[in-house]
Amino acid sequence: MTQAIAAAYKSPLHKMTQTTPTCLWNDSASIQELTYAIENGAVGATCNPVIVLGVLKKEMHLWKDRIQTLISERPRATEDEIVWQLVREVSIKGAELLKPIFDVQRGKNGRLSVQTDPRLYRDSKAIVDQAIDFNRLAPNMIVKIPVTRAGIPAIEEATYRGISINATVCFSLPQCVAVAEAVERGIKRREREGLEIESMGPVCTIMVGRLDDWLKVLMEKDNVAIDPGYLEWAGVAVFKKTYRIFRERGYRIRLLSAAFRNHMHWSELIGGDIVISPPYSWQVRFNASDIEVRPRIDDPVNPKVVEELSRKFADFRRASSEGGIAIEEFDSFGPTRRTLRQFIAACHDLDGLVRDFMIPNPDSA
Repeated sequence: MTQAIAAAYKSPLHKMTQTTPTCLWNDSASIQELTYAIENGAVGATCNPVIVLGVLKKEMHLWKDRIQTLISERPRATEDEIVWQLVREVSIKGAELLKPIFDVQRGKNGRLSVQTDPRLYRDSKAIVDQAIDFNRLAPNMIVKIPVTRAGIPAIEEATYRGISINATVCFSLPQCVAVAEAVERGIKRREREGLEIESMGPVCTIMVGRLDDWLKVLMEKDNVAIDPGYLEWAGVAVFKKTYRIFRERGYRIRLLSAAFRNHMHWSELIGGDIVISPPYSWQVRFNASDIEVRPRIDDPVNPKVVEELSRKFADFRRASSEGGIAIEEFDSFGPTRRTLRQFIAACHDLDGLVRDFMIPNPDSA
């Protein structure tokens, strides 16, 4: 790359957004982090209970007065009710920053992704009701719904109601296909009734690093001998195969790469009409790197690696094979359980954070 060409781009991530169809979203609603991401080409952002907890801890100086005010204004509210009001307000602030992009890109991007309460993962109606509430917070919201047994019908119904969804707690090809089919059903219901679909921008997240994490757990648990480098390719292999199938079938939903553990969760997916959503720390790392920014989405994963992963891990075979996991089995899949437990624990941690304001510990005074 000549110096003149290099000067045209602020960073590797910025170059990706300007020279390929791959979009950058920020995996945080922190205003500081989102501002950095937008400066480097980001056109969206995602959020979940873990992220909100991190934002409040990092930016507590911006939120402590608001927390106290909410507690005073709502004397009958539980800490959980205060928490979800904070989630709404953190999301609204992030959405305001992205609204100009949303207007220019007519709904495809410029959205802030807010997650439904992970504790509702078994209740389709409750998920849809909360999705409707969140969708009203701002015109450029996108609502996260978990890819659980109850989440699939919720995704269809929310889509039918005109809500752009971000399918989350998703790690496998079977889950992605179930999501895409549910979105198609919802869109077709809207089309039959003459309802608008052009401004909708649904995405389906694959938490690539969490599939890698799970196979590493199984490696230790089951005493599997395998080159540890192979395990770094599991999520990438699932993502690339899923992307190919989505293109072949013309699904009206984009894939999103999340849960970063190595640079391949970005670099190997460049060139696809997809979204990558790294947290701030990974964006800084990528932008400081000398990794060549070039399309790799269609480069196949080494067949030897895929064969070895398939031979030694039944859960990789299930995750990378259409029909490998039935919808009824989504909730019991290892990465699903681990991720739901983490998200639900973050909800309890958020409750504890607010509780410390509501009922200060006298022992620490």
